[in-house]
Amino acid sequence: MNGDSLQECVLKQIGKYEAVDSNVLAAALEVDHQAIVGAIKSIQCFGDVIKVEPRNNKKWCVTDEGKLVIKNGSYEYNIYQAVPTEGILQSELLQKVSNAKIGFSKAMSNKMIKVDKKCEGGARVFRNQEDLKDETWSNLVALQNGNVGQVGEKVLAELKKRKLAQEVVNKSFFVEKGEAFTLKLEKPETDLTAQMIQDGSWKTKTFKEYNYNALGAPPAAGHLHPLMKVRSAYRQIFLEMGFTEMPTNSFVESSFWNFDALFQPQQHPARDAHDTFFINDPAISTKFPQEYLERVKTVHSKGGFGSQGYRYDWKIDEAQKNVLRTHTTAVSARMLYNLAQQKEFKPVKYFSIDRVFRNETLDATHLAEFQQVEGVVADRSVTLGDLMGVLHEFFRKLGVHQLRFKPAYNPYTEPSMEVFGYHSGLKKWVEIGNSGVFRPEMLRPMGLPEDVNVIAWGLSLERPTMIKLGIDNIRDLVGHKVDLQMVYDSPICQMDF
Repeated sequence: MNGDSLQECVLKQIGKYEAVDSNVLAAALEVDHQAIVGAIKSIQCFGDVIKVEPRNNKKWCVTDEGKLVIKNGSYEYNIYQAVPTEGILQSELLQKVSNAKIGFSKAMSNKMIKVDKKCEGGARVFRNQEDLKDETWSNLVALQNGNVGQVGEKVLAELKKRKLAQEVVNKSFFVEKGEAFTLKLEKPETDLTAQMIQDGSWKTKTFKEYNYNALGAPPAAGHLHPLMKVRSAYRQIFLEMGFTEMPTNSFVESSFWNFDALFQPQQHPARDAHDTFFINDPAISTKFPQEYLERVKTVHSKGGFGSQGYRYDWKIDEAQKNVLRTHTTAVSARMLYNLAQQKEFKPVKYFSIDRVFRNETLDATHLAEFQQVEGVVADRSVTLGDLMGVLHEFFRKLGVHQLRFKPAYNPYTEPSMEVFGYHSGLKKWVEIGNSGVFRPEMLRPMGLPEDVNVIAWGLSLERPTMIKLGIDNIRDLVGHKVDLQMVYDSPICQMDF
């Protein structure tokens, strides 16, 4: 190519024609067609130098097996030729010719030969016709010479079925000169440099056009975990409904605030080591509001406020034990106690979203820690109906429009309800939370007025997030097995119920 690059050689060839096929270019330059295709595509990067139109040309060609047939004759014609005028035993014929079974079957179907099974010595094969020509060989020769028109469609289909011929799609490019056609390629400059301005070379340079529609490279940045996105959505809903966020920065609680203040008996299974993580150091807490502690002790052991209590010997040793909090309701208890100490009661709406800990057996749906969402409303004469109304509004903002309530039991709420929402994607009702009205045995020892009721509800953060992302194993959402690409690609929180 006389030292010229392949691109320049291609341009010179294109310059000789008004338009040319890439196969013609490959033949003229004696270069592989794929190399010509690569050169054409690289030339296209220089702008409107050439115009290119892809083309697909279908062509029939003879396969390797078909070429053997052209060389040696078709299998069926070889069988026909091997049959003498007086006939031949079938067993002898099949041993005499290569590919005999295929040829014999085809010769029989084409009625080139016949078999007389009544002959002495066994089945004998005779010619059915004389002076036959090898039609299969003739058709393959015609294909090889490019005379496809001499071969009928049915014959082509038969040859293709026998894998003697095949239809090949030849992909090529039709190339013609563009408006900026040139024989000398010059890569356009991407930057205007100070040197170009100083020496004036910018006047003769070709500059690459700016693509104002191109997207910039995404900046390297951190990504919020899906749980944090869902958490932000929940938090925004609470704030929109006028709730105040509770301080939940203490993971360690005394058993008093985590259990006793909630009117949960000291013999309750949830307070066992199989369900709760107990702290070794410091093992106990000793700072409690003394008067409040005595009232809690009394309501547990003797009853009060319309309740007979649990009738057991309440022990301060059990209440002092430190635990990793099993629910954020321990924080709610502290906040309600502080509210009761105010001179004048004022209605409040609190919420919290934070981590809690349970001594659970790890499986696809349980971890030893999870995020709990909790809402609390304290006001005069609020009822179960108010709770249901608040829940409807809260979950409506989450996108859950169909709710069902099922009676349930909680030690510190009465009445209590489980909350179910209909998930249109899963086509079923899904448990999405728990709720209830705090018992008088919990509220009155704090000092809250008798006409003040407190409604509350809670749910986990992980379960709706798993439903949203289609994750069936919580360990794929939280922990060392998390796929970071999932974190990068997770969408903005929309629950899509």
